[in-house]
Amino acid sequence: MEPAFWQKRWADNQIGFHQAQVNPYLQAHWPTLAPASRVLVPLCGKSLDMAWLAGQGYRVLGVELSRRAVEDFFAEHGLQAQVSQQGAFEVWRSAQVEIWCGDFFALRAEDLADCVALYDRAALIALPAQMRTAYLQLLTRLLPAGCQGLLVTLEYDQALVEGPPFSVAEVEVRQGLADWQVQELQVCQVLEESPKFIQAGATSLLERVYRLRR
Repeated sequence: MEPAFWQKRWADNQIGFHQAQVNPYLQAHWPTLAPASRVLVPLCGKSLDMAWLAGQGYRVLGVELSRRAVEDFFAEHGLQAQVSQQGAFEVWRSAQVEIWCGDFFALRAEDLADCVALYDRAALIALPAQMRTAYLQLLTRLLPAGCQGLLVTLEYDQALVEGPPFSVAEVEVRQGLADWQVQELQVCQVLEESPKFIQAGATSLLERVYRLRR
């Protein structure tokens, strides 16, 4: 997806991917980490999950292309952000949360050197196949050994519904993260919660939750 696609989605408030509550998989399965551990949240939007992680005592590093999304996150949580420039990114910081506004693919290893965890609910499934491959390769290249985290994906008949969100099969996750330990934690059938997919003729819409360790 071109950056202009996501910028327009935010500008037009077409953000059906934004959840109005903290993700239950995050609350149920997030690993126990040392206090003040730094957590990477790619393509974070204005996710409430970042506030939840911060509330658990973690330092959150969100990365988001849309400045509108970043502004909304801090405004909606009543946070005053300090804004600075760091390389290719405009960095917004407040207490436990910092969001880097810019292209995720511009990150460098030194930017993530102290990230001991990863949380991906809507990043991988937001990308078409070629970009997913590059994204998973980047995670492996940039994140340090021992990094662990949580990944949530969707699986459905891609021929019926044009993404995003895109269908990501388990085999793609395991192949793309071949240097990681990948453990499936939960599989849920969520078709009844998704009228768009029912209307398109889908007979299954699975959410899969994985625990990851680099």
